[in-house]
Amino acid sequence: MGFVSNGMNNLPVGLAAGTALAADAWLRPVDNAVLIGVDLGPNLSVTGSLATILWLIALRRDNAEITTWEFLKTGAIIMPVSLVLTLLMLR
Repeated sequence: MGFVSNGMNNLPVGLAAGTALAADAWLRPVDNAVLIGVDLGPNLSVTGSLATILWLIALRRDNAEITTWEFLKTGAIIMPVSLVLTLLMLR
């Protein structure tokens, strides 16, 4: 879910995942894992979340330039680590 959220944006992915989970009797850990993936996954790329895009617009308005490449390099380190640690906490 985390990587899908980066490709499509987390809002439509979250809506689709919520509908799919509601349509079947999934186990609770699966629900939690999907929710975490949809919420943390988009931190990898700029396009992953509307909130990220809005923050970058606000930062650029205040002359704090953060390039897409800088965001991706940071996200490539932080997102997988935080995603794995959070999913391990579900166990």
